[in-house]
Amino acid sequence: MSEDNQIPFLFDIPTVSELTDKIKSLLEQNFVDILVEGETSNVKQSRNGHYYFTLKDAEASLPCVIWRSMAQRLDIDLTDGQHIVVGGDLQVYPPHGRYQMIVSLVQQAGIGKLQQAFEKLKTKLKEEGLFDDVHKKPLPKFPQKIGLVTSATSAAFQDIRSTLEKRWPLAQVKLYHASVQGINAAPEIVKGIEYFSREQNVDVVFIGRGGGSLEDLWPFNEEAVARAVFDCTVPVISAVGHEVDFSISDFVADARAATPTHAAVVGTPDINEIRFQVEDYTRKLETHTSGAIELYKDRVSNLAKSYALQVVKQKMESARNNVRNLEQQMKHRTESLIRNHKEQLTELHHILDKKNPNEPLEKGFVRLWQDGKWIRKSDQFAKQSAFELEWEDGKVEME
Repeated sequence: MSEDNQIPFLFDIPTVSELTDKIKSLLEQNFVDILVEGETSNVKQSRNGHYYFTLKDAEASLPCVIWRSMAQRLDIDLTDGQHIVVGGDLQVYPPHGRYQMIVSLVQQAGIGKLQQAFEKLKTKLKEEGLFDDVHKKPLPKFPQKIGLVTSATSAAFQDIRSTLEKRWPLAQVKLYHASVQGINAAPEIVKGIEYFSREQNVDVVFIGRGGGSLEDLWPFNEEAVARAVFDCTVPVISAVGHEVDFSISDFVADARAATPTHAAVVGTPDINEIRFQVEDYTRKLETHTSGAIELYKDRVSNLAKSYALQVVKQKMESARNNVRNLEQQMKHRTESLIRNHKEQLTELHHILDKKNPNEPLEKGFVRLWQDGKWIRKSDQFAKQSAFELEWEDGKVEME
């Protein structure tokens, strides 16, 4: 249809801005202080401290933002893969033509959703092989340094410490304080595990807490925690007291303990058992050693009385006599050689004394030198040249 034949609209057409303003007004007036549940992804924190992330489920996603002041009040530390409920207002941002949720509330998701998330993550990680025994690291038999990731104020920390003091007091316990429930717990637990893995200054790491509801224990079912446990360079023991049979961290860890106290039992030997073993080995060693000594004493005694040893003794005595005779001969020869050498040295000393060129000087004679030469005859002396007179105690130059 040509432009000339187009039928003009009989009503006003809004611009993009006008339409966006209507949508903005409609959404922002009707979606105030709402709640929505989902899984966090693409979590980023800007230099200004604002959190930007996406809340999603299997079929849709919702952009979200938490401004810095609100994040400080909420005291949160978001990571990818957390299943949460957020509250706030919908806001339309006209320049980008999109809407987002301005978050003012963050809570853990309900138990039903958490259980679904647990089974979903369990299946996912199992298929990836994170639970396979081939990845399990052996626990050290005698750990000297133990890393502990839990709350410093928790009963779990006190239980582990008191159990270790009785069971294996030789170990040094290093605590990394981390929240063990709430939104901040999973990121802090991850940081604790990564700290001990990076520093590599411990032999084994315990993570866990005491009992509680599924919501309380949920940080140990977070994917970020599971992957941190899997990537840890030192063995990890998961000790989470929980209502369900296992947590995700239990499946991934190198060993699982039912309680924090049990972790101390799983991860260390009993010093009293070690002492009993040492005493038992000592007694056995003493018994075997004493028996062996008596046996060899009898053998030596029998050998000493044997005819063959007596013959050896006689031969050794004859050899000793020969050695003594040789020693006497060597002594006489050596003394004779020394006397002869002394006489030769004395004779040489006398000969050297007679040939001593300084002997006349020692008797008071004077030696004449000219141009560095010893003048022995009168025809060698140049009357017009300087000369030196040498006595025993020095020289004098004459012009």
